[in-house]
Amino acid sequence: MKHTASLIYRLMIASAIAALVAYAQYGIWQYLARGTEFSGSAQSIKGFAYTAFQRDQSPLKGTYPTDEQVGADLDLLARSADAIRTYSVRDIPAQLTEAGKRDLLVTAGAWISTDEAENRAEVDALIEAARKMRHIERVIVGNEVLLRGDLELEQLIAHLDRARKALNKPVSTAEPWHVWLKNPELVRHVDFITVHLLPYHEGIPVDAALDYALMRYDELARTFPNKRIVIGEIGWPSRGPTLKSFDGATEAVASVENQARFIHALLAHPRTARLDYYLMEAIDQPWKVEVEGWAGAYWGLYNADRQQKYALEGVVARDPHWQKKASTAAALAMLPMLLVAFLLSDWNLFGRIFLAGLIQACVSTLIIGLNVPVDYYLNQRDLIGLTVLIAATVLTAAVLLSHGFEFGEVLFKRRWRRRFMPLPPHPPERQPFVSIHLACHNEPPEMVIATLDSLAQLNYTNFEVLVLDNNTKDEAKWKPLQARCAELGPRFRFFHLMDWPGFKAGALNYGLQVTDPRAEVIGVVDADYVVDPDWLAGLVPHFDSPDVAVVQAPQAHRDWENHPFRRMCNWEFEGFFRIGMHHRNERNALIQHGTMTLVRRLALQEVGGWSEWCICEDTELGLRLIEAGYDTRYVDHIYGRGLTPSDFAAIKSQRFRWAFGAMQILKHHMPYMLGPSRLNLAQRYHFLTGWFAWLGDALQLVFALASLAWTLGILLFPKAFGLPVTALALPVLAFMIFKAALGPILYRRTMDCPWRDILGASILSVGLAHAVARGVFAGLWKKHGTFVVTPKGWKAKGALAFFGPIREELGLLGALVLGIVAILWVHGAEQIETRLWAGILGLQCIPYLASIACQVAAYLPERTAPQAAAKAGSAPALQS
Repeated sequence: MKHTASLIYRLMIASAIAALVAYAQYGIWQYLARGTEFSGSAQSIKGFAYTAFQRDQSPLKGTYPTDEQVGADLDLLARSADAIRTYSVRDIPAQLTEAGKRDLLVTAGAWISTDEAENRAEVDALIEAARKMRHIERVIVGNEVLLRGDLELEQLIAHLDRARKALNKPVSTAEPWHVWLKNPELVRHVDFITVHLLPYHEGIPVDAALDYALMRYDELARTFPNKRIVIGEIGWPSRGPTLKSFDGATEAVASVENQARFIHALLAHPRTARLDYYLMEAIDQPWKVEVEGWAGAYWGLYNADRQQKYALEGVVARDPHWQKKASTAAALAMLPMLLVAFLLSDWNLFGRIFLAGLIQACVSTLIIGLNVPVDYYLNQRDLIGLTVLIAATVLTAAVLLSHGFEFGEVLFKRRWRRRFMPLPPHPPERQPFVSIHLACHNEPPEMVIATLDSLAQLNYTNFEVLVLDNNTKDEAKWKPLQARCAELGPRFRFFHLMDWPGFKAGALNYGLQVTDPRAEVIGVVDADYVVDPDWLAGLVPHFDSPDVAVVQAPQAHRDWENHPFRRMCNWEFEGFFRIGMHHRNERNALIQHGTMTLVRRLALQEVGGWSEWCICEDTELGLRLIEAGYDTRYVDHIYGRGLTPSDFAAIKSQRFRWAFGAMQILKHHMPYMLGPSRLNLAQRYHFLTGWFAWLGDALQLVFALASLAWTLGILLFPKAFGLPVTALALPVLAFMIFKAALGPILYRRTMDCPWRDILGASILSVGLAHAVARGVFAGLWKKHGTFVVTPKGWKAKGALAFFGPIREELGLLGALVLGIVAILWVHGAEQIETRLWAGILGLQCIPYLASIACQVAAYLPERTAPQAAAKAGSAPALQS
């Protein structure tokens, strides 16, 4: 009964958390989409500028609407207006005939281009139609012909004169106000002036736009007092880039709300009743993106699906679809939010709200992406780009959720259920025999001897040390080790293996063959580690539990305090052992490391020893042991300290190898992770998502290359490639920033680490992203890798060698910076879309800037002890 009540209580709390987060996100949607109420626009619309193409039709592709589609359009428009203006005759003749059937007055247009033969045929068709159809009240020969520069003034006048001579109806051509003022000769060859008043194109704010348009109208009227003026186009787009005015003082923002604001102002203005105008335009025309740019598709009062975007009276929301989006996002996120809030009952309340909120944010971002084709008109290229961007967003969200889970567990979990400590040592007569294996290749002998000397001081009776020198050719490097083993006594045995296969795993497998038969536990330590005397005494007792196969102590480092780069390395490594290892240890999903690790000998032999096909043989072994049903334990007590990698090239090589090996492991063990095996759900989760951060680095490289390619497309083929829509670019930008902030926050909350060292560790972690990405792709593509020993200790380099380890990063950084400059130069910084894209490119520069900073830090001189003390101040030493 008590258990049932507890479950009900947990379920109630989880439901409340999920409901709270869903309600909060609904409120955020509502706030962001908050609308403006319009009233008092009692006038009807005089006329519409009308083009009949449907959503997927285009004159550029030769696809045209049927007579039935045109008729349906005109039935719709006849409810709101008494007249239409058309732009061509021969393309869609049904526009004229169907309008007559509905008693709509028509100002018929002839399309004039650079092709004079086509122009003559079009004007002939216009003349014929105007003669036959009484509902055509006037005609317009050409639309913005001079603005586009398609014809010279004299050529256009010739077409106008021919139409005027052939017709007894008024004839004009359509141009913006400034073209009429610039060409007074044109006025003498028309019966009325058709002017386009589109303040958006001039960067006029929407609140001042109508007054500005009327000012230009009045200017024309004063200049040409004897000519009737017809406003051929007046309106505002519902989407498009933000445009600055010519002097840069103001800007015009395209939005649904602003379009409604402009149309309401037009219909409510007392002068409008006396104006002869056509609202630009009746129905959105997606094909115009190809010729007019982004805004060209969105001038309609109706969208391309023939749905009115908003009512002319009442509240106009910034996003008409926000309720559907918010409800869908809440519904999709509800179950996973409920599950995490229920299952993570050992987290505090804030932590569960945090993770549920992160899930909701990821789902909401996905909904935004999936709705882009609803909110925007996309061509096939756009859809391909959107698909790639959504896929990248999904992967980024997966990485973010994985990080968020780790972040939350470390910060918000009340206590670790599996927290192991050093145990009281066994008396000598009960100590299991331990065989310690030290594999080395081409290492500095003095460094390895320091490790051997520390092992000789172990407070443990029953052990041996096997030194397995693997393919070192230089006798000056392995002979001193042989001699030192002889000096240390019979428990230290030296083996020099020449032409030995299998890299480090091959040497360790040889060690198993020559191990003392009494050995119950195998210890592995790296050649640069100075080991604490109590290592075996404190950890071997864990093997009293028969299901324990691995006991892992953390990696730690020495001699790092006085050098900037080595400080960065130390604290970057520390993060995983203070945070990630606890996170995985909680569910027996440990990442085994090849140093400071103890393995039950029988278990090691049972699973087949060390895998020589994998260059991360330690991690692969740990996974096999877990798959076999064994327990692995992490004891967060420092029992040994090694040296950090010698320079940035060395740690890049190491991280490349780790990423390569991780992909080898994923490929090899995927059937066990996804199919039948002894792995539980939590272990499968950790081993599938544990390398998400590295997969994220690989994704970042793909995204950087794709962004560069897209930027090139924007610059060279602007009509084919557009800037990403703000709705999707903003969440992607926010994700990148949020992900970057998680690491430093965790460091600050979990480790006694000064801010400057947190910054240094973060810079190194980010600076290694390119090496990790290369390792991921190499591991996915190749089957076998090459084991490269990570160099330890400083090595001098020539001046030009500075650029060698970072040449690829420098190239990518240069390309990204060039892309930013080019985008801002060509498109200007006025558009928010341009600034967002430049911001995304700029964020992608960070890993490459970080790699340069790491290389600079590696070249900095080591501080002397007094300098280091003064610099460090109260900075704490590494705690165990």
